[in-house]
Amino acid sequence: MKLLWFHLMPYPELPEDFRQRASSVWVDIPSDLLDARVVADSYNLYLDQLEHADAVGFDGICVNEHHQNGYGLMPSPNLMAAALTRRTERAAIVVMGNSLALYNPPVRVAEEFAMLDCMSNGRLVAGFPVGTPMDTVFCYGQNPGTLRRKYHEAHDLIMRAWKEPEPFAFNGEFTQLRYVNPWPRPLQRPHPPVWIPGGGSIETWEWTAEMDYVYCYLSYFGYKLGKATMDGFWQRIEQLGYDDNPYRAGFLQFVGVADTDEEAMRLYKEPAEYFYGRCLHVNPGFADPPGYQSEATVRGKVQSMVAQAARSGGGPGGPLTWEDMVDKGYVIVGSPDTVREKLEEVATSLRVGHLMLLLQFGNMHPELVQQNTDLFADKVLPGLRGLWSDYEDRWWPEACA
Repeated sequence: MKLLWFHLMPYPELPEDFRQRASSVWVDIPSDLLDARVVADSYNLYLDQLEHADAVGFDGICVNEHHQNGYGLMPSPNLMAAALTRRTERAAIVVMGNSLALYNPPVRVAEEFAMLDCMSNGRLVAGFPVGTPMDTVFCYGQNPGTLRRKYHEAHDLIMRAWKEPEPFAFNGEFTQLRYVNPWPRPLQRPHPPVWIPGGGSIETWEWTAEMDYVYCYLSYFGYKLGKATMDGFWQRIEQLGYDDNPYRAGFLQFVGVADTDEEAMRLYKEPAEYFYGRCLHVNPGFADPPGYQSEATVRGKVQSMVAQAARSGGGPGGPLTWEDMVDKGYVIVGSPDTVREKLEEVATSLRVGHLMLLLQFGNMHPELVQQNTDLFADKVLPGLRGLWSDYEDRWWPEACA
């Protein structure tokens, strides 16, 4: 199994009364709460943490894209990935990813991902998310009714740009280009592995399988609630007649490791409460605009994680206590043995070969992040690596094999 260190890069100094002072952490978050010096210090600290994850043996390091928010300070994950190419040596660099419909023209993604693949000597994983409604519809002004058509057209243009040996013209509904001829091209041929972050869209399951991409469920709410989504994905894989290789799937889990279970409960309470109480404080009006969800997803009564959080004050079922977060599996905390056993359950019950770990979340103190990372790398990771050893990971950068 592959173990990946995922960073959201949250703003670490949202005030205690943030929910009273701001209607949302996303889109219209008050600018007077932002201190650029805090951001500058955070960027350097967060890059250090990702680089350390590479040094201690994680298989991959992950960044992603969000806009106008205190939840994640990465409007351009490609900038972060570019910095990481020069200061890391072995880990896959997983950009999860570029929200394709926001790039005009989308060949910009083809070019920048090709640059990253070359700069990293073929260690890139290319993530292609649709993007949250807050990012796409409200921050970048996209029409929710045409967003997915625009996304798929951008995807088709990027893939063709990577594969076509000669310049070509592209005349789509949203993009028209007389000459498409990107330089450079990716080092990995015909292109880097493609992973699709998803929140439960039914069409995404089928399309990801048909394209032979990895489906990644980036869950806020842990493996217990995530099982229904992953069961739906694997049922659809079986119906379509594809193999059940666990490396077709990835899953994101919050994790906190300490010497004992009791110490873990004490250490990780504050950063978890910060994340669920402040970083997920989203105005419901931003979370589910009409037209954003596909018809099949609406008919299937599948609700996005963002919408669930926005409507319930931090999670399904209402405001959360720390004990709720642990009992419901949103956050897995405990001694190395406890965490290893629970993550083995996560991997096997959800059938995922790529397990992404949030070992930094909320306002976690840097010393605790390092302790969490080092304990995981030393005492948890070795016991999980052997899972799924009978399967081939066809969706991993060749340079990292």
